[in-house]
Amino acid sequence: MKKLLLFLCLIVFFKVSAQEDAWLFLKDKPQETNFLENPTLMLTQRALDRRAKLNISLDTKDVPVDKAYYDQLKSDNTITVLGKSKWLNAVHIQGEIVNINNLITNYSFIASVEFANKSLNLNGKSNGKTITANHYNKFKENLTDFNYGAADNQIKMLKGDYLHQQELTGEGQIIAIIDAGFPNVNTLDAFSRIRDNNQILGGYNFADRNDNFYTRNNHGTHVLSSIAGYIKDAYVGTAPDAKFYLFISEISETETVLEETLWVEAAERADSLGVDVINTSLGYTTYDNPNHNHTYADMDGKTTFISRGAEIGASRGMLLVNAVGNDGNNSWKYMGAPADAPSVISVGAVNSLGNIASFSSFGPTSDGRIKPEILGQGQNPALIHYLSGEITTLSSGTSFSSPIMAGLIACLNQNDGFLLKSSLKNANENFNDYLKKAIYESADKFKNPTDQHGYGIPNFETALNKYIASLSLLNDESINFKIYPNPVQDRFKISIDNFENMSIQIYNILGKKVFEKAALTSTNIDISFLNTGIYLVNISSDDQYKTIKLIKE
Repeated sequence: MKKLLLFLCLIVFFKVSAQEDAWLFLKDKPQETNFLENPTLMLTQRALDRRAKLNISLDTKDVPVDKAYYDQLKSDNTITVLGKSKWLNAVHIQGEIVNINNLITNYSFIASVEFANKSLNLNGKSNGKTITANHYNKFKENLTDFNYGAADNQIKMLKGDYLHQQELTGEGQIIAIIDAGFPNVNTLDAFSRIRDNNQILGGYNFADRNDNFYTRNNHGTHVLSSIAGYIKDAYVGTAPDAKFYLFISEISETETVLEETLWVEAAERADSLGVDVINTSLGYTTYDNPNHNHTYADMDGKTTFISRGAEIGASRGMLLVNAVGNDGNNSWKYMGAPADAPSVISVGAVNSLGNIASFSSFGPTSDGRIKPEILGQGQNPALIHYLSGEITTLSSGTSFSSPIMAGLIACLNQNDGFLLKSSLKNANENFNDYLKKAIYESADKFKNPTDQHGYGIPNFETALNKYIASLSLLNDESINFKIYPNPVQDRFKISIDNFENMSIQIYNILGKKVFEKAALTSTNIDISFLNTGIYLVNISSDDQYKTIKLIKE
């Protein structure tokens, strides 16, 4: 009897061990025309408005996976369907190798199969530095004119207080947090401000396929606190007036490639809802099945499923911010995916003095690009504890420097009213590229980047000025004018060859029009009534215009 039980156990073991993960890439989307002609079937109006603002057209990647194809695969009893991605037109499945390989013959709509175990792929990359699995340490938390309180250092180190002084506090921005769970965000006093102001717009638990996102691992609660936490006179997050979607894609008790697919699903949901910024304090290199591990060669931004998805997400107009990883002290010291993706803003960690945290992961990517790009405080930052609701500084990790940065990036992105008077000269450009360039160029090591520092610690005061200046340069050059003095106190003069039929508008940093003259009758402009700060002066005539930055002292 014991032998029989042992035999049965071996049968079960081999049956389970033969299960493999794979992605089925589909040939087409038969309903493409219908969806593109009726875009609200796949994207909210806010998402469509964001695309229009950023001059990003809809394309086939926005169209959902064909329902008929998906239903056929779901009903196939030789495999299990675990997830899907419209961006990559792929379905994540699990099954025995022989059954998966038979699918491409059985279903004419399947273009190709890609196994998570790269040795099973004819063109798979299996060479490179191996990585030791350590998923139990995936959320490394080493003990170690707001009154910012305990958050003062981590915000002022980046000159985030300057953005807040300009009324750039994240209002009008939507941030998606894709993480491992958000327990007690619905009850803790430190999150009452965003609850009472209806700043939590919703979320979804992709790990359990249900609507309960106030559950699972506390990592997401700590991450969210660095952006949205608020305790009067004691703690302020970096984007206190932003709105949020909370998504769970991480299954913290295991490490499987399914989490890459769930992340892409969450990013697709964020895009469809019109999200502006995504923060991800997750990264993938190793799995419980070592055959699925990534190698350094895979860290090229275009190999892993999640990094391919991240690149498409950025092309949709979202700003993606990702922790670079906590492996700086390990034999595998490099970033994980999707931090390796070219369009992802990858964030490393420093301590309170601005010195590099030894655990912060290194670049470059395997194809030689700088990673991380920028650094924020990730060693012992101030956070809100998920149980007590009190301020704690006992955790460390790039998991926290990333959201600190994501909040300020959302604040910088808030001045998108300037985009209304700007136009791209190159159809392949993205307005977000100008924002990222301004941040990188503001960093303290921009001219001398290193493998662990990247470009260094950014200065968001400098970044704001660079961003505004770069957008004004996109304007029509056919109108030539100057303003002086600049900076100005009460009045400035316009130097222009001919102001006949010219009008003037002045916008504040939020993109709100604060002054207008329909027809210029004088080149002497009184702005004594305006508050100190940064403005844009726009001179226009018919469809011609040019904008110059003005500083009022």
